[in-house]
Amino acid sequence: MKKLNATALGLAFGIIWAVAMFLVVVISMYADWGGAFVNVMSSVYVGIESTWTGAFLALPWGFVDGFIGLYLMGWLYNKFA
Repeated sequence: MKKLNATALGLAFGIIWAVAMFLVVVISMYADWGGAFVNVMSSVYVGIESTWTGAFLALPWGFVDGFIGLYLMGWLYNKFA
C-alpha cells in the first residue's frame, strides 16, 4: 500500500484553510454572514476580527492550523496503515 505524503497533504489543506478563513472574515465585514464564525475564531486565534487587519492575520493562522492538522493526520495514517 502506498503511503500518503503528509507534507503535501498539510500544504494543500493549509492553503485552502487560510484562504477560507480570509474570505469568511472579508465577507463578514460587508455582509451579515460569518460573524459567528469570526467570533469563535477570534477566541482561538489572536488578532482575528472583522477588519482588514484581522483578515490578513487569518491567512497565517489558517495556514499554520491547516498544515499542522492535516500533516498530523497524514503522519498518523502512515503509521497505522
